[in-house]
Amino acid sequence: MTKTIDRRDFLKLAGIGGAIFASGLTGCASMAGRNDDFYFVQLSDTHWGFQGPPNPDAGVTLKKAVAAVNALERQPEFIMFTGDLTHTTDDPVERRKRLGEFKQIVSELKVKTVRFMPGEHDASLDQGAAYKEFFGATNYSFDHNGVHFIVIDNVSDPGASIGEAGLASLAADLKQQDKDAPIVVFTHRPLFDLYPQWDWATRDGAKAVEMLMPYRNVTVFYGHIHQEHHHMTGHIAHHAAKSLIFPLPAAGSVPKRVPLAWNAAEPYKGLGFRGIDVNAKSGQAAINEFAVVKKA
Repeated sequence: MTKTIDRRDFLKLAGIGGAIFASGLTGCASMAGRNDDFYFVQLSDTHWGFQGPPNPDAGVTLKKAVAAVNALERQPEFIMFTGDLTHTTDDPVERRKRLGEFKQIVSELKVKTVRFMPGEHDASLDQGAAYKEFFGATNYSFDHNGVHFIVIDNVSDPGASIGEAGLASLAADLKQQDKDAPIVVFTHRPLFDLYPQWDWATRDGAKAVEMLMPYRNVTVFYGHIHQEHHHMTGHIAHHAAKSLIFPLPAAGSVPKRVPLAWNAAEPYKGLGFRGIDVNAKSGQAAINEFAVVKKA
């Protein structure tokens, strides 16, 4: 079964007003204060190096996001950037310059465990060569407090595919996991066909989803579409993150995919990041959205 669920439906199912429970949408009590919980932050699509009318404040937006995360009352155990760290450039020297500047800015984060993955703006023009110089592997996994995390690179291939090597790596990783293991997947592009006309899909993403289907507690977090979006493939929940540079329109709502216009009255409207509480026993996730700049 494939189903798209909007934020209102998720909140209605969860029976709450400020958080979203993923991974099956079961157990709708607050997870705050439980000893087996942990908390991480997802940031996405910072596009360092972008310049243009959709964000005339682009030179400081990333720095404001770092300050916003540092100011959180509850600091996360780790931070995950889900791609498009920098804005695309044909110049390999400029690409490395932007990657270096991005890395320097985010080094100001209080949380010392910060993980990264590329977006197509970082990696598609050179198959991830420059990105790897600064941040290392593009496909990897790690464990945290009983939850298995898998990072899937679906951007280094300019054809918008994971590729045979990436799929083989995923298959080998999953073979080591119990079918009831809590698993969180990070990708940049959606693994399902959200709107292929706008490059909002992964050509072989269905193969990855098929591999994940036997595992009963899987949640996918991704970026790329510059807006909050929630979708189900069977029992697997997929959640898109907002961008930290400019929002994009809903899929197919306008003829062409172009950034939404900057609103001087609400300059950071549509931008943000999220905090995610994970229950280490069930893999359930509660999502809280944060704005880059609080309204006065």
